[in-house]
Amino acid sequence: MIKNIIIWSIQNRILILILSSIIAIWGVLTVKNTSLDAIPDLSDVQVIIKTTYKGQSPIVVENQVTYPISNTMLAVPNAKAVRGYSFFEDSYVYIVFEEGTNLYDARSRVLEYLNQASKQLPKGVEPTLGPDANSTGWVYEYALVGGDGENKLSDLRSLQDWFFKRELQSVKGVAEVASLGGFVKQYQIEIDPYRLQSYGISLRELQQAIKDANHEVSGAMIEMSETEFMIHSKGYLTNENDIKDLMIKWDQVANKPILLKDLAKVWEHSDIRRGITDLNGKGEVVGGIVVMQQGKNALDVIKHVKAKLKQLEQSLPKGIKLVTTYDRSQLIHRAVDNLQEKLLFEFLMITLVCLIFLWHLRSSLVAVISLPFGVMIAFIIMQKQGINANIMSLGGIAIAIGAMVDMAVVMIENAHKHLERWNRQHNTPPNNKQHWKIITQASIEVAPALFFSLMIITLSFIPVFALEAEEGRLFHPLAYTKTYAMAAAAGLAIT
Repeated sequence: MIKNIIIWSIQNRILILILSSIIAIWGVLTVKNTSLDAIPDLSDVQVIIKTTYKGQSPIVVENQVTYPISNTMLAVPNAKAVRGYSFFEDSYVYIVFEEGTNLYDARSRVLEYLNQASKQLPKGVEPTLGPDANSTGWVYEYALVGGDGENKLSDLRSLQDWFFKRELQSVKGVAEVASLGGFVKQYQIEIDPYRLQSYGISLRELQQAIKDANHEVSGAMIEMSETEFMIHSKGYLTNENDIKDLMIKWDQVANKPILLKDLAKVWEHSDIRRGITDLNGKGEVVGGIVVMQQGKNALDVIKHVKAKLKQLEQSLPKGIKLVTTYDRSQLIHRAVDNLQEKLLFEFLMITLVCLIFLWHLRSSLVAVISLPFGVMIAFIIMQKQGINANIMSLGGIAIAIGAMVDMAVVMIENAHKHLERWNRQHNTPPNNKQHWKIITQASIEVAPALFFSLMIITLSFIPVFALEAEEGRLFHPLAYTKTYAMAAAAGLAIT
């Protein structure tokens, strides 16, 4: 079979060149569009449900929130594990799906079953889905620096939450922007229970009055002098004085409104902090973490985020600057540069070997062309398998390059030996027809051995595939990419 393939390929050289050109163009386009990342995604397909139950202990959260949701999620199709965690005020439920499940199909099914679970939850408790990201989606981090003190950190946190976070979440490929550090600004109300009792106001009435005051109310429309006027009341609370001047109730005896400042003290403060963010040991800052969507090109996402941040920096208040603290694109570029250096080194070594031992520069082109050609074939198969280019997959290609070089050099050396034998026997170079006949004989002589040697290397990875299937794609990028590169090298050697 291998002999027939070699004979047919040499007899149809033009067709082989056309097919090779098509594959080369396909490979170049694939390489340009391949998703680049530094860390391979080895995580399972999972959907996270977060639910907040204000003021409740972990036991109450477990019984009234986590258990009903977890019990309902057990019936989700293709779900292989459901894990629930209960904390003070918060519940997290992780639904892990079988290998090969589409993430967005999984999220849709979870939403369907979440509608059923919501009916069993306490009133006012609303579960939400986590972002469509994975554990390796943390691609960029930055810090806002601009002075010390609680007030300054509070302003920085507000700038992060209400400006940077919302702007960056609109960037293509960004799933979430998490905020770190600083002080979350809030207005705190300390109620005097004796004053509430003296005015005959319950705590529930006070809460409802504050909620009702913090929104706008429409008053429809009136027409005056053939002009329409829209009527609405502005009720949004914007500062501390607005809250103090809220009317809670009308005092019928004194014939005057009872304001919130008559019942409680109001001041601006910060929420309780669960952690801080420090930059290089020089003090507290406010940070942001950019998490990309699952399956997106990390390099493109980081590029768009940087462009957006450069645009937003122009709107920063005076004295505040943005500092990049983590940028995965640097690691990605180093991985790609390492592969390029490996290829260039192999090109140089092949050229030197052909010059020193064969004294024939043109022969080195066989190996020089086969190396990038094999790499492009590996990238095509990687794309079809949904494998992105990362440190492990690029490392697998770099390892496979060595075997590809060996096969090409053996093929070249054997062809030269046959040509030298002809020259010694006939004292004249062969003509074109005789030349290709010699190349055919030389290829048939060593191609089966080269092919089966590559197949042995490929088959040696079957235990890795078995472990991969058992452990859940533990060595997926390296094993698959190396095997594909070896198969590509075998095909090139035969051709």
